[in-house]
Amino acid sequence: MPRFAANLSLLYAHLPFLERISQAKADGFEAVECQFPYEVISQASLGDIIKQLQVHHLPMVLHNLPAGNWLAGDRGLACDPRRIEEFQAGIPQAIAHAKALGVTRLNCLAGLLPSGVSQQDAQATFVANLTLAAEELAKEKIKLMIEPINTYDMPGFFLSSSQHAIETIMSVPSQNLYLQYDAYHAHRMGEDILEIEELMPFIEHIQIADHPGRHEPGTGEIPYADFLMLLDDLGYEGWIGCEYKELYRANFQRQT
Repeated sequence: MPRFAANLSLLYAHLPFLERISQAKADGFEAVECQFPYEVISQASLGDIIKQLQVHHLPMVLHNLPAGNWLAGDRGLACDPRRIEEFQAGIPQAIAHAKALGVTRLNCLAGLLPSGVSQQDAQATFVANLTLAAEELAKEKIKLMIEPINTYDMPGFFLSSSQHAIETIMSVPSQNLYLQYDAYHAHRMGEDILEIEELMPFIEHIQIADHPGRHEPGTGEIPYADFLMLLDDLGYEGWIGCEYKELYRANFQRQT
């Protein structure tokens, strides 16, 4: 049976972060995830977050490595040869947060292809950074993942296909690198999410949202009933992160 984790960065956006944890519990989620806990700490202390997770018996199963200045347009650092030191400095920061929160999976965003940098140089930088991060995380028993993201929502994102992700994983000399498979992004890039059997040995975490709108499964065109049954048939036992924007709740709030 699928196990669902609420993505607290997108879900319950109308609530303060700590209240999102209690709302996830009330809605029946078995776990939570978030994108960047580093930013959340400005709203609530790390200790308060840990306490809320414990009170509601909700593990946090995932967050991202630092991805640069998101508000300034950064979408990750890992493929940028000019920001290697910044990427490396984020690794111990991510490990510290993961260990405090009990997180055992970290996602690394490749970032946008930098202006003036070739695909070859960006890929070489990406592989080198992932090699270092994978080994550092392995020492702490934390798994590293990479996530393809569609280039409609993020134009210029360097890693946008499952094939590129698998090629990258195979190029990194570490057994501690996996695929974070976001069905929404894969669908947007024209991939058939019902043809993922060959990807399963690489997948460590799955995320879902529907299209159009990146709303709840069932609001759009992606065949999630078939997808979830397929995951059961393929024996997937990991978490499924619900990383979507709530359409029904937003509509209800507008009407009231």
